[in-house]
Amino acid sequence: MDTSDLELRNLTYRYMVETGRAPSAAQLAERAETDDASVSAAWRRLHDAHALVLDERGAIRMLNPFSAVPTPFRVTARGRSWYANCGWDAFGIGAALGEDSVIATECADCHEPLRIAVRDREPNRDDLVWHVLVPAREWWLDIRYT
Repeated sequence: MDTSDLELRNLTYRYMVETGRAPSAAQLAERAETDDASVSAAWRRLHDAHALVLDERGAIRMLNPFSAVPTPFRVTARGRSWYANCGWDAFGIGAALGEDSVIATECADCHEPLRIAVRDREPNRDDLVWHVLVPAREWWLDIRYT
């Protein structure tokens, strides 16, 4: 991973923040004024370095804390919404944007809808518990499951 890979990663993040979805290799290649193969190769290096997560086809799956696929964690900020990969990442989206946010999810046990407003980096609820089944040291063994 070199400087050009990191620049491409930053461009990928900008696309996700601006549009609410992950770019295809072709869409990012157009913005980066390069070709699809170069974008795909850079994404593969970034994936191997755990800087993003690709799916089986080589498309963006996770751009932590953002998810490119629908999840039970929807975050709204800046008048736009994104999916987060997990409860931890749901808080991370507002933090990454430096914005207040609202997290819409559900209780994993009873499926009751949950709404958490985060203002000035503090959630409006202190009665919730987030449980992680997989120890952090094992997350990258199967990051999609984690």
